[in-house]
Amino acid sequence: MSEAPTIWENRVRFDETDLHGHVNFGEFFSYMDETFNELLRRIEYGYDRMHAEGWTTNIVHTEMDFRAPAEYGDEIENRMRVASMGERSLTATYEARATGTTLAEGEIVYVAVDYEGEEGAVPIPEEFREAIVDFQDDPPG
Repeated sequence: MSEAPTIWENRVRFDETDLHGHVNFGEFFSYMDETFNELLRRIEYGYDRMHAEGWTTNIVHTEMDFRAPAEYGDEIENRMRVASMGERSLTATYEARATGTTLAEGEIVYVAVDYEGEEGAVPIPEEFREAIVDFQDDPPG
């Protein structure tokens, strides 16, 4: 499997830090979510398109391991790849780095659901699958 690409970069803002001067651990979950949103923009399959097609994604699981602290002003590379896709769900891996050091690693699981909320989980459209495969060096498992 190839290394996950950098999807977006951010500079740590003061309000994202705690009393120790480090990025509060919860911010990394926001960074991970924003990385997924940027991935959707890059494949030209954002939420507006999903909603027009009658579906969206819900987060059903996430986890994070913290490896090193980040501080105010650090530039963070947020990396992500879709590791697997089932019929109705996908799992993406996430890594945050600064100056070559891994800060946090995690994964996030999304389920495709009916946008109107009437049908529950729905199949991931083939066009979305193809967009992910075309974007990544390695297709999801």
